[in-house]
Amino acid sequence: MNITQRDGIMQRWNTIQYELMPELRNEVGALTPKLVKLVHSLEWVRIEEFVISTWGGCGRPAHDRGMLANAFVAKAVLGISTTAGLIERLKMDRALKRICGFSMWLRLPSEATFSRAFSEFAEAGLAERTHAALVKETLGEQLIGHISRDGTAIEAREKPAKREKAPETAPAVAKKRGRPCKGEVREEVKPGKLELQRGKSLAELLKELPRECDYGNKCNAQGYKNGWNGYKLHIDTTDCGVPVSALLSSASMHDSLAAMPLAMMTAERVTNCYDLMDAAYCSSVLREHSRSLGHVPLIDHNPRKGEKIEFTASEAQRYKERSQAERTNASLKDDYGGRFVRVRGNSKVMSHLMFGMLALTANQLMRLLT
Repeated sequence: MNITQRDGIMQRWNTIQYELMPELRNEVGALTPKLVKLVHSLEWVRIEEFVISTWGGCGRPAHDRGMLANAFVAKAVLGISTTAGLIERLKMDRALKRICGFSMWLRLPSEATFSRAFSEFAEAGLAERTHAALVKETLGEQLIGHISRDGTAIEAREKPAKREKAPETAPAVAKKRGRPCKGEVREEVKPGKLELQRGKSLAELLKELPRECDYGNKCNAQGYKNGWNGYKLHIDTTDCGVPVSALLSSASMHDSLAAMPLAMMTAERVTNCYDLMDAAYCSSVLREHSRSLGHVPLIDHNPRKGEKIEFTASEAQRYKERSQAERTNASLKDDYGGRFVRVRGNSKVMSHLMFGMLALTANQLMRLLT
């Protein structure tokens, strides 16, 4: 399914390829394929337009935050794992320095300046706002066939948050089976976490999600449990491989609790027909929520010691599109820095991952040309 305006993409491609690239080669010389990819990525995301200046006019002017933001996108595209490695590459690579916008005759900012700028970007949600604007611009007026929803483990280098001890309570009384006797009063069944999410706004749902670093475990495709210390990234991906929305939660949080807020974020950016989810999201609450948004839910049934309900032939064929979510998770980790998290705290980890998500989104949009 062609879900982009090909004429607009071709116009941008031709402008970069036949106007910008020749001028850049004349100034800095030959460019490697990775640097060519970086030029296209920076032109697609245009992150400098979303940078908020914090200098008030007193004291020494701060370094241009637009150039520093471009450098962090370059860090994701080139697969550089540390900020120190990025600065060393900028010092050695004249072309990369010019592409990011740094002056050729002035000294590069120090590592501390890069770190302070990254903290500002994380606090302001720069990468998240840029990604949302990019998705709305390119896919906002298009009809998306399938949205694949999945969560992936993010390992972090920080200590898990200490859990508060639950207050001691009286031992639970075993529930009686069958119908209550005449005159017997039984306690009402407490609603589940998914049922408590019903009717709440996106801001309320995001506020309630656990975000601290902790320990989590998850069954892989082979049925084995894998444990890790860190976070869990939840992503909605289109059937053409473009990540639409993402949010970061604690590693111990169940995938299904991120489904509602993620679906609402995606609905604000694009229009899609089908929601594809694995058996971890099997719930009547999530099916009803998907239908309330005008979507058709295709969720793999979890028998829970009962009889498994199989997809019909047409549904099974559509469900195969969900493999795109696994490709997105793997590409983010292997090619765009998702496996090398060197920062601490939910906001900084999310910002690091979203810089990689920006580069991944730009790359997928460029691949639609072929």
